[in-house]
Amino acid sequence: MNDIAERYVRLVLAVGQHDKDFVDAYYGDEAWKPTAAPVALAELATRAGTLRTDLRNIKTAIGDSDLERLRHTYLDKQLAAVEARLAMLMSNRLSFDDEAARLYDAAPPHLSDADFQPSLDELNRLLPGTGPLIDRYTAFRSGYVIPTAKLDAVFRAAIDGCRAKTLAHVTLPPGETFTVEYVTGKTWSAYNWYKGRYASVIQVNTDLPIAIDRAIDLACHEGYPGHHVYNALLEKHLVRDRGWVEFSVYPLFSPQSLIAEGTANFGIDVAFPGDERTAFERDTLYPLAGLAPATADVFAKVQRAVAQLSYAGNEAARRYLNGEIDRVAAADYLQRYAMMPKDRAEQRVRFFDQYRSYVINYNLGQDMVRAYVEAHGGTVDHPDVRWRVFQELLSSPRLPSGLK
Repeated sequence: MNDIAERYVRLVLAVGQHDKDFVDAYYGDEAWKPTAAPVALAELATRAGTLRTDLRNIKTAIGDSDLERLRHTYLDKQLAAVEARLAMLMSNRLSFDDEAARLYDAAPPHLSDADFQPSLDELNRLLPGTGPLIDRYTAFRSGYVIPTAKLDAVFRAAIDGCRAKTLAHVTLPPGETFTVEYVTGKTWSAYNWYKGRYASVIQVNTDLPIAIDRAIDLACHEGYPGHHVYNALLEKHLVRDRGWVEFSVYPLFSPQSLIAEGTANFGIDVAFPGDERTAFERDTLYPLAGLAPATADVFAKVQRAVAQLSYAGNEAARRYLNGEIDRVAAADYLQRYAMMPKDRAEQRVRFFDQYRSYVINYNLGQDMVRAYVEAHGGTVDHPDVRWRVFQELLSSPRLPSGLK
């Protein structure tokens, strides 16, 4: 298995020479990084197929632990995704659903426009004024934008709050740390770049105004108990403690991303269940941002309704990537059904161009992780069990099909 793992790492790094977004993180042996000219895609596809066959010839034994069996399954699923990504790089176009299944080991649901109407009706009741709903929502949300001069203070306070919640339940490796950078010109709102040795760089995109709810979203998702914690626990428990080198590389377009994004999004609710989030925002973040704390409950209620529209983003991506609508229509759909202001909707379509069906990992991933944790006793009324099951998932090779 260790030989298979090393070949897998080298293969992923070789694919990264063709696809700048493919290798999200690597903190393994520097000597394994390719330095010669890129190997042809067809040859890499052959290597991936051979490697997967060799892996399947290694049978799991009765005495193997659950973690060892998960390791075998993990490598098989990840290699299948490498094969699919190579096929895409060789101009083999997949439908949105086929791509999601082959890259992320998941089947995104199909929803109709009518499925979003109840949430739109709720927003229509909550938002003041008349006229198009998106215009009313945009105007309402503009009153909750964090002033640029106060953004860093608010974001760092949010990280401190998320970290404190996490440390009360999760033992992190000694010396774990992160730095925050503010960037522009990206298709995403924030990103965690894991560097190894339990360190992350968290970048926040300031191209568009950042509203107060995004502080907790980004701090938990990118930091605690999200991506930073996920990567640090994998490095500690699997790479360092067990020597499983395959976890020293993270191919973005793979089933691992559904777990990474799903746990990062669900981690927000784990850290701040029920009304705890609104209370923290009202008492800590609103004053730092210079916003009126008395309005926090109203804003939270509106945002909960908007959150129910998240799958509208998947439907826009499916139709756009399948060639059923063009980019203008995709942006219009996001404005109408996902309540994204025009500038954010256009940014999201650029995200579709770059990352394609990756969008499913945020909402479908969150729902699958939530179902798994709660099925194992981690319900809201059992917070200790919730944290324990959540941490076990963060520290394991379990992939989407293993959540069922």
